[in-house]
Amino acid sequence: MDTVRLLCWNVNGLRAIYKKNFLDWFRQEQPDILCVQETKSTQDQLPEALRQVPGYHVYFDEAVEKKGYSGVALYSKQAPKEVKRDWGDLQFAGEGRILIAEYDPFVLYNIYFPNGKASQERLRYKMAFYESFLEHVRSVVKKGRHVVVAGDVNTAHTEIDLARPKENEKVSGFLPEERAWIDRFIGSGFIDTFRMFCSEPGYYTWWDLKSGARARNVGWRIDYFFVSESLRSHVKKASILSDVMGSDHCPIELVLSF
Repeated sequence: MDTVRLLCWNVNGLRAIYKKNFLDWFRQEQPDILCVQETKSTQDQLPEALRQVPGYHVYFDEAVEKKGYSGVALYSKQAPKEVKRDWGDLQFAGEGRILIAEYDPFVLYNIYFPNGKASQERLRYKMAFYESFLEHVRSVVKKGRHVVVAGDVNTAHTEIDLARPKENEKVSGFLPEERAWIDRFIGSGFIDTFRMFCSEPGYYTWWDLKSGARARNVGWRIDYFFVSESLRSHVKKASILSDVMGSDHCPIELVLSF
């Protein structure tokens, strides 16, 4: 039986975290697959050591118009059969948010979902992105494929997924319509893998840097590994690596067996 260990991390700048011993951490962990969000760089801005990691195939999606914005990366020991940078809806293909990797056991989506806090326009963009993704991923599941979704979803799902739910009811990231979308996503046949193993509050993946929230564990759980229902029996572990520093987010982990 093969085991696949996936890690996912919003690094809040790949060049910045490179200076904080990111590659030492990466070499120590040796995941089969590492999904990175918010690289904030184009490939030509990155040191060679981040573009060529021994033992890994490396893929990037970067923002076309705004340098230093968004961006995702995929490091994979096994070369995927195919890698795409959109799901066919080209209005969402230019911000460097999407890597879709096709493996034999599953289709992996490494996504940095939009943040809606900046303006009503960005909130509308975020909700449209959500809807387009849901429509697409439903069609993939209908074709009988196993699906893994990894990334910064930029929404805390329920009240136990953030430290101060009442104070944030009108803040993007915990708005009723954002949370309702996660309900619909899960209702479409997806599983929040962390909640398979832990139903307790107090576990978060993002903390505000300016207020020193991490030291007080005043955080939000907005980074997720979701899997299609067909993968439920293959999920062996899902955890939050909250002791790993270097970003305002921490990594999350998923272990599958086949």
